[in-house]
Amino acid sequence: MYSSREFHKSSYSPNESACVEVAEGATTAMRDTENREKGTLVFPSAEWRALLDAAQHVTVQVS
Repeated sequence: MYSSREFHKSSYSPNESACVEVAEGATTAMRDTENREKGTLVFPSAEWRALLDAAQHVTVQVS
């Protein structure tokens, strides 16, 4: 469905950190960088866009 070239990590993610990768298009696929072989979660693009829009308005405090 998606090739590894279509997946990318956030520019905010350090090189070897645990994070997710996404492949965006008509649908958006998300996978764990440490467990790529375990598959992907796939969302309609509108749902992915809504998540990103909502995340821009959230303040996270790390202790």
